[in-house]
This record gives sequence, C-alpha cells and structure tokens, in this order.
Amino acid sequence: MAENEKEETQEIQETQNTAPESEDLEAIKAQLEEERKAKAAVDAALVDKDNRIAELEAKTAEMQSLLDDGLKNMVALEDTNSRLTEKYLEAVRSANPTIPQDVIVGDTIEDIDAALAKAVTIAESVKSSLEAQAKETRVPAGAPTRTEISTEGLSPREKIAAGIQQKGGTS
Repeated sequence: MAENEKEETQEIQETQNTAPESEDLEAIKAQLEEERKAKAAVDAALVDKDNRIAELEAKTAEMQSLLDDGLKNMVALEDTNSRLTEKYLEAVRSANPTIPQDVIVGDTIEDIDAALAKAVTIAESVKSSLEAQAKETRVPAGAPTRTEISTEGLSPREKIAAGIQQKGGTS
C-alpha cells in the first residue's frame, strides 16, 4: 500500500499544481465575459450592417426606378421637342415665302431664328442692291422720242429708201 499511497499523493500534488487558483478562475471568468460582450457587440454590428445594406438596396432600387422613369420622360420630351421644332420650321418657311426654303434650316428654335435673321438680312441687301441698280438704269415710260435716221455712210439708194419709209411710204 505504500506504493499506492505514494501514487495517490503524487496525483494529488499534480492536481493541486495544475488546478487554477480562485484568482485565476476569476480572471478567466472576467476575460470570458469580456469576450462574450465583444461577440455580442460584433453580432449586433453585423445585424446593423445587414439592416443598413437592406435599406441601401431598397433605396438603390427606388432611385433606379426614378432614373428609369426620368429617362423615359426625357426621351418623350425630346421627341415632342423635335416634332414641335419641325412644325416651327414649317411655319417660319410658310411665313417667309420670298426666302428660299433651303436657306431656313436648324435643329433648334434658336438655330431656325438665327438662319431666318441671316436670310432676311441677305434678302434685304439684295433687294436694296437691285433697287439701286434699277434707279441707275431708269427707262422712261412710253415710247421713245423719234429722231431722224442718220444717213451718214448710206448709199444714195439706201438714203432714198430711208426717206420714203419715214414719210410712211413703201420701199
């Protein structure tokens, strides 16, 4: 039995040497509690993150829907604007029949107005130039006055024919 007692004594000593003391147990418990709190905080942060991601995804979908609607509206407005601009171009051409239609062009109302202004300026310039030219070469109204036929350089026979013709005779 002495050997058994010796072995038991050794086991008790080993257990006592490896067994934590109460201070060590308290420190371990405190550390474990801190780790549990930290894990709970991380879990809460993950839940908050997941909730925020869900909110952002919902807002993103809402914004995408608004963007799609806006793009559809913009395309419709551009189409309407294009049709109205074409009608305006036709109206401007109809209102200005003296100006060649191929001179009045444009993709926007501002372009059409600028082209019209330029065309009107050119038309007025041409008109005033033609009027000035017409004044210089004024032809009197009615038949021109009669003048005697020059007989210079005519043969005697031609002179006689011209004289008879002036008097209303036949040649």
